[in-house]
Amino acid sequence: MNILLAEYAVSHDPALAPEGRAMLDVLTRSFTNIGCTVQTPAQGTDLAAEIARLGPSCDEGLVIAPDHLLTRLTKNLEDVTRNIGCNSFSIAVCANKRRTGQILQSHGIDVPKEMTSGKRIVKQVSGCGAVGVRLTDGPAANGEFGQEYVDGEHFSMSLVGGRVVGEVCLYYTGKNPLLLALNRQDIRFDDDGSVHYHGGETPVIHPRKQEMYDLASQVIAVLGCQGYVGIDMVVTPDRIVVVDVNPRPTTSIIGIAACMEEEIAQIILDASYGKAPDSVHLTGHATFSSEGQVVYDRS
Repeated sequence: MNILLAEYAVSHDPALAPEGRAMLDVLTRSFTNIGCTVQTPAQGTDLAAEIARLGPSCDEGLVIAPDHLLTRLTKNLEDVTRNIGCNSFSIAVCANKRRTGQILQSHGIDVPKEMTSGKRIVKQVSGCGAVGVRLTDGPAANGEFGQEYVDGEHFSMSLVGGRVVGEVCLYYTGKNPLLLALNRQDIRFDDDGSVHYHGGETPVIHPRKQEMYDLASQVIAVLGCQGYVGIDMVVTPDRIVVVDVNPRPTTSIIGIAACMEEEIAQIILDASYGKAPDSVHLTGHATFSSEGQVVYDRS
């Protein structure tokens, strides 16, 4: 089986390239381990053109890219081969952080309330990770918006959703998404309020893990996400707040892959055919950085 892995940052975004390279390496190694031949775009070339060139000769494909580009590139992929990631329609919704929050709030899901003044988190409407995110009482620039700052513990939940659209009659199962791991995020604030993501650790135990999973499952159902999805949450003594939805592989995949007995490639592939397992087996503990380094402790 030929697999197209189209990762954007390695060739086109130096700031995100280390994270992109780490994710691409993990996925390439995993797909190779299960007997697939992996095709990747030539570095320095136009990614959309490379998807159009390589896609027809591949059986399946997956795109990893910043949110503002992911919709278009995934649609390019869907036009030429079978997409095993999230569908382009749901990606388009998730790419608009403001609209995503409004949709989730309308379904009773706790999200940070919007704020136009005072000390608040300011972020891009269509941003990627912590890029450009800051805690400030200054004005939001064009293409940005403000949200309340929620002071709590930062987590991400990594899941794989089954088929929702595209081939529903063939592969829809109605099962809840597969939980891969709960990850603790290393989020830091500079003196000027700039927010930085430095990686995290996985898997972590938390007394409210089931609540977090139930909430994440609801988010995926509301937004129609499928494939690998990362949901960022802030947990306080009385709230679990969804702060971001990433409809694509996220950096935590490098730590999860180090701990997981199963091959992440097999899980993503199987889920796209309605054959995801009910659970995965994690051994040990991993810390990982935003630069792609992983330290694994088997004990």
